[in-house]
Amino acid sequence: MNTGAYAQDRNFYIFLCFGQSNMQGAAPVESQDMTVNNRFKVFQAQDCPNLNKKKGKWYPAVPPSCQCTSGLSPTDYFGKTLVDNLPDNITVGIINVSVAGCDIRLFDKDIYKDFDATYKEQWFASLIAGYDGNPYQYLISLAKLAQKDGVIKGILLHQGETNAGQEQWPSYVKKIYGDMLTDLELNADSVPLLAGELLAVDGNCCSRMNPIIRTLPEIVPTAHIISSEGCTGLDSAHFDAKGCRELGRRYGHEMLSLLGYEAKYPKSE
Repeated sequence: MNTGAYAQDRNFYIFLCFGQSNMQGAAPVESQDMTVNNRFKVFQAQDCPNLNKKKGKWYPAVPPSCQCTSGLSPTDYFGKTLVDNLPDNITVGIINVSVAGCDIRLFDKDIYKDFDATYKEQWFASLIAGYDGNPYQYLISLAKLAQKDGVIKGILLHQGETNAGQEQWPSYVKKIYGDMLTDLELNADSVPLLAGELLAVDGNCCSRMNPIIRTLPEIVPTAHIISSEGCTGLDSAHFDAKGCRELGRRYGHEMLSLLGYEAKYPKSE
């Protein structure tokens, strides 16, 4: 398979990010989050006049990374962790297409229309409309544009609250991951899938899903699970800013290891 032969810069590492509300960005953005190394970029997914950003262009990855008014995402500290540990000649870019409240099958290109009304509320319809009604294809189209600039090195997933308790979830993810690899002409061995656990604190909504998430590598050998143990919450489903930062660092630490770097583990705050 083509693993990025047409990329302009092989030192530009690109990561695709998708999921539901925590990946979209549910935690409040604080002042400390706004300082970003210029080697960490975001490929803007939507036109955002409020941010002075246009779809399909690279910008310094100052949050929000997903939608025009979303909050802090694990992607933010994932990228910061990478640039803090990778050689100075490597740039990191993320593309984040996530939908709060979605069923994982909204990203299945063959059946997504069956899941575009998981919630009947207007806010949910508006999120999907912001991705032209098809979040999967929207992400793939952005990724193909981004491949002209760099090389896709990994895929990040944080999802499961809406599918909590569904033992078929790993098979749903396997299908979506396989479609992404095929549609972007990527090889699983060089593009791992990093899947994060859900919030696990007292009174949480969905941590019963974590044992199911942890089985994903049994059917997707290139999947790696990111622990949420000890990450703090904002409510019953969402990480707070501190928990989101820590989870993002853990994604970053895992990816660094997979890239062959012996990274120092960033301090928790």
